[in-house]
Amino acid sequence: MGVQATVVFTDLHGSTAVFEALGNARATESVTQITTWIAQQCERHRGRLVKTLGDGVMVVFTEPADAVSAVVDIQRQHFKTTSRQHSDLRLPIRVGMASGEVEMVANDCYGDAVNVAARLCDLCGPNQIWASANTLEQVPEVRGSSFRMLGPINIRGRAEPCNVYQIEWREEEPSDFLTMQAQLSPEDLLGKEDALGREVILQWMDVVKSFKSFELPVHIGRVKDMEFVVNDPRVSRTHARLEWRNGCVMLVDVSSYGSWVRFSEAGGADVLLRREECVLHGKGELALGASFFDISAPTVAFTVR
Repeated sequence: MGVQATVVFTDLHGSTAVFEALGNARATESVTQITTWIAQQCERHRGRLVKTLGDGVMVVFTEPADAVSAVVDIQRQHFKTTSRQHSDLRLPIRVGMASGEVEMVANDCYGDAVNVAARLCDLCGPNQIWASANTLEQVPEVRGSSFRMLGPINIRGRAEPCNVYQIEWREEEPSDFLTMQAQLSPEDLLGKEDALGREVILQWMDVVKSFKSFELPVHIGRVKDMEFVVNDPRVSRTHARLEWRNGCVMLVDVSSYGSWVRFSEAGGADVLLRREECVLHGKGELALGASFFDISAPTVAFTVR
């Protein structure tokens, strides 16, 4: 018999780079310490550990408010603990969560909410929390946090898109975003296009190009046979690739010196990609081959719609 639950998946972003930097033994110890700590924090908030998955953790909660409180506390404490570490070794946490009826079988959990939470964890960026709208319907804001609407997002295997919010958890950052009840109801969202977009627009200096989803993949680089050329010596010949994957625009870094992603509306930390990938949504900028701290960095503006 099914039970109502909130399912939480967490994942450590950038673990591949940590294994390369520290070696298998030290990296495994570091990852295990963090995943064990995440599980313990969830249990302190009345969560039940289902399983660990390498650098990931799966937990179920009876009350969605407990789940939200747990993941906000986890992000805040982990960010504070790792903020002084080298950026390549921080292992930022990604969190996806969803609510619904699940089946508990032996020591595992099954159901639509499990699939949605896992997918949202895959899609969100480092230091982010993505939650299905039904998880937040009856949840008061945790002090210093707010819920920002992303809109409907297609989930692989589901006929209907899932209405998704991002939980802004940084206490020191002011936010103009309101909770879902004050913004747009789930009924208003039904039938709308996937919020992750069906078109991407890129702009570098006076060059503007638009690509439809069916035209992807496209390549960004400094040589003239790239679909989008950024002629700067810090940009690799083939620097990055945009793919259309399961209803999402995915940025894949293939460069020598990395790519930085900054989302206009997120108010969070820049996302550094070194031979890694992330989902692009909304509006933002890409710094190629140098970080945003370098005012001369070649910067490409993007819009996904």
